[in-house]
Amino acid sequence: MPSSAGEQHPSAPEDVLVQSLPAISRLALAYAPGEARMPTLALLALDARLAGLLRNSREPMLAQLRLSWWRETLAREAEEWPEGEPLLSALRSWSGTHGSLTVLVDGWEALTGPAPLPVEGLEAMIEGRAEAFSGLARALSREKEAGKAYRLGRRWAAADLAMRLGHPEEREAATRLATQAQGRPERVSRSLRPLMVLHGLADRRLAKGDEDAALSPAAMLKAMRLGLFGV
Repeated sequence: MPSSAGEQHPSAPEDVLVQSLPAISRLALAYAPGEARMPTLALLALDARLAGLLRNSREPMLAQLRLSWWRETLAREAEEWPEGEPLLSALRSWSGTHGSLTVLVDGWEALTGPAPLPVEGLEAMIEGRAEAFSGLARALSREKEAGKAYRLGRRWAAADLAMRLGHPEEREAATRLATQAQGRPERVSRSLRPLMVLHGLADRRLAKGDEDAALSPAAMLKAMRLGLFGV
């Protein structure tokens, strides 16, 4: 039966996850080929969910408790997960390799300490995202590219942190880490191009010192070049 014009339909679970992503992550996801889309979406949505837990928790202990639930859940087999959670459904696309994402939870937990965060805390966050990128490569059966994905993750995480941290000492330390993480350009297969887009736009934001630099017309062209051609 045709629906009436005013009838509201709930969004599909995938749509809900896409809408939860920051604009830059949605842009990067657009360059994931069909077979890589759901695992990539699951990673980006998990990262966004964990960031939201910190942002929306008034007390560090509350954030740590919520992060602990995710750590314990990711350490379990997917068959043991509760039904009805779109993010967990998406993470099933990792075909049992989701356990590698517990280090991403550890990375976000390292940011729950009092300011200024020590360099070790920033390093833990960078390492967590780098390992998550590497895990995505393995989830997509691109094991030979896991090292490249790891390095892209380190560069993205450091540049992203340097732009997002508000405390001057933290931002200065993250900027140093971002500079140290730079190296030769990494070229990866099409399945992993969203990671190149994330890194390229984060690097552009840091170089320009402007959050909007990742969404300018020039940034869109850069994203297209990285996403389509890998250069």
